[in-house]
Amino acid sequence: MRLVSSKEAAQILGLSLQGIHYRIKKGQLKSEKKDGKIFVYIDENDKKISKETLTTFQPLVQDSHNALIKSKDDQIALLQKTIKLMRKQYKTEITRLEQNQDKIFAIFQSEVDLLKSAFNEMKSVYKVEHKPNNLQPSQQSQPINIDKYFSIKEFFIYMQNHNKTNKEIKQLILDKIKLGDKRFIYDKKNNNLTILKDKFLDII
Repeated sequence: MRLVSSKEAAQILGLSLQGIHYRIKKGQLKSEKKDGKIFVYIDENDKKISKETLTTFQPLVQDSHNALIKSKDDQIALLQKTIKLMRKQYKTEITRLEQNQDKIFAIFQSEVDLLKSAFNEMKSVYKVEHKPNNLQPSQQSQPINIDKYFSIKEFFIYMQNHNKTNKEIKQLILDKIKLGDKRFIYDKKNNNLTILKDKFLDII
């Protein structure tokens, strides 16, 4: 048995200084304090015991490492499964929205067709009834300018380009009709909607 410094003891036993202090605290090594320094009692067998102790703990360290890797692999597998599920839900939602959009366009397309037929009828009536007269050009009736109107589909596309959803656009049309907005002309009798072309700065 000989008395050495804690640093020398660490070198002999193949441990860190923290390891030496830990063993002293646990009573595994005898020590004494001189002039503010810690000295440790060791013998030749201590080194062998240290190696045997490390050999004993190696399987435990390996098992802990393997358990950590398995836990990591389980987490990765769970994340991959979650991502796959989210992708499937995303695709399903996109398909549902596309189908709903097609239905909405189909409904408003029928309105567009009605508007077209109404305009064609108005044009034919105007051609039949219009007769030249001696009035000044400013006093004569002017033909209806179809270019000044939005089709329903055009209005939807215009609003969508300004980040409006189909639901918001439908509600907007209903609100404007109720408020008597002159840009939205609704014929209750024929169930026709006419929308005057405008930049709609108050809406977008």
